[in-house]
Amino acid sequence: MSCLFCKIIANEIPASKVYEDVGVLAFNDIAPQAPVHILVIPKKHVDTVDELIEMSVISDLFAVMKKLAAELGIDKSGYRIVINHGQDAGQAVPHLHFHLLGGRKLAWPPG
Repeated sequence: MSCLFCKIIANEIPASKVYEDVGVLAFNDIAPQAPVHILVIPKKHVDTVDELIEMSVISDLFAVMKKLAAELGIDKSGYRIVINHGQDAGQAVPHLHFHLLGGRKLAWPPG
């Protein structure tokens, strides 16, 4: 297994986990771009959104992000959900993942 996120799921690499259930894992980003910067991933390996077959995975991921936003108090002020698809878009790890960002005013374009 060479996927970084799969190694985190398997507890081979430590992560600051904030949520875990049978199908979803969420953990703090090691290089946060906002006060709240959580990666939310499916436990089943999927490289990119193009390879996603089961749409229920997306529903599960969004439900977790909504729950975390409420628990962290960023649901009222606003938060950003980012998914990068492919290297040119900034996808550094080839495992489907969402960035949940908040806790400050976020500019657009990001930077």
